[in-house]
Amino acid sequence: MRPTASALPSESQPEPLIGVLDLQGDVREHMRALGDVGCAVRRVKHPTELDDVDGLVLPGGESTTLSMLLESMGLFEAIAQILGSEAAPTAGAGSGSASGALPLFGTCAGLILVAREVLDGRPDQRTFGILDAVVRRNGYGRQAQSFEAELVLGSGEGPLLPTVFIRAPRVVSAGPEVEVLASLDEVPVLVRQGTVLASSFHPELTPDRRVHRLFAEMCRAEAQTRTRAAGHGQTDAPAATAGGLFG
Repeated sequence: MRPTASALPSESQPEPLIGVLDLQGDVREHMRALGDVGCAVRRVKHPTELDDVDGLVLPGGESTTLSMLLESMGLFEAIAQILGSEAAPTAGAGSGSASGALPLFGTCAGLILVAREVLDGRPDQRTFGILDAVVRRNGYGRQAQSFEAELVLGSGEGPLLPTVFIRAPRVVSAGPEVEVLASLDEVPVLVRQGTVLASSFHPELTPDRRVHRLFAEMCRAEAQTRTRAAGHGQTDAPAATAGGLFG
């Protein structure tokens, strides 16, 4: 199913290039969703494929396996350097500061990879530590406890958001700078801090493109900010606000 017209960017907006980590998870589904909202997309398996991307998606998968694959492929340090973060050496030691300018979207296991602290993970599990949140691995249960839910998104002006939770991590706590964009039973499941967006669920598995559209707008805004900083542009980038994108 194609997204509605409101999910597509206007012709005046630049097309961001977004990388999708291609080690595990729903890579094709994320690429399709990003294409639907007007983005150019690149698979990322090697550090050189991070060059010139305006944003990066960390799909779901098995978080400890993803962490090890990121290290073995040389991607962990490369991404951490681009983010400008002091990546956590072990689970639970992250800085929780979304200081990196590169927009990053983590879904399910990707949420674990960006979190400041991980509960029930491996002692040597590394995270980027750029989201000031504590998350519990498999916090919603194992594979057999997977479920679907409809959530209020943002200001609640738009329709309910269909979501799919598969071995989903649970946000135990979040810092004051973390903006909660959607909750399930009063627990955050979609959050944003600076240039970091993260979800417990899999937005790529439904035809609703609002979450990917939000990330695309974050990437456009940040790309324009970097262009202005380099002295190549003069126009101000509009902020990606929840009300305008979710309504």
